[in-house]
Order: sequence, then C-alpha cells, then structure tokens
Amino acid sequence: MARVRRGFKARRRRNKVLKMAKGYSFDRRTKYKHTAETVKRALHYAYVGRRLLKRDMRKLWVVRISAAARVLETSYSKFMGSMKTNGVTINRKMLAEIAATDFAGFTAIKNSLKK
Repeated sequence: MARVRRGFKARRRRNKVLKMAKGYSFDRRTKYKHTAETVKRALHYAYVGRRLLKRDMRKLWVVRISAAARVLETSYSKFMGSMKTNGVTINRKMLAEIAATDFAGFTAIKNSLKK
C-alpha cells in the first residue's frame, strides 16, 4: 500500500486561523499556537461585545426617552405605561430618535395619549 502524505486538511485548517490573525503583531501572527489562542480570545470578545452593544443601545434609548419625558413633566415609566395602555406600538429605538431629532413630534405622541 502506498504511503499517504498528510497535511492538506491540517494545513488548510491552520491557514484559516492564520488568515484570521491579519494585522496582529509578531508571534501572534506567525506561529500557529500563539495565533490560535489569540484568535479564539478575539472571537470570544467579539461574541460578548455584540451582546453588550445591544444592552448599551437600549440603555441609551431609555435615557433619551426619559430625558424627553422629563421635559414634558412625566416620568419614563408613566410615559411607557400610558403608551402600552393606549396601544401605541412604537419601539424604544424609534421613540428615542423622535425625542432626539423631532421634539414636536414627541410632544404630539405624548399629547395623543389618554390618562
């Protein structure tokens, strides 16, 4: 039986990881062991960061809506509660955008809500 020359699949696997390390410095880019460790950590941080971004954006939207509601002499919770009871379904992202760019529109939304 002929000898099997190994390395194609392993090399392809290693090269995939090495390509992900583009822009890294020194051994983190050239040596597979260091590169694999660094890339794994970077992918984990990217995964966590995507979830943190969602959390941070929602906090920002709540702060913007709260600030606009305070100007109209109500609290965030009362404003959102009255939106829910009146069946107004504008999400926080859009409400925050309206509050930041078109305050007259935000005021109109507030005035359309019944107590």
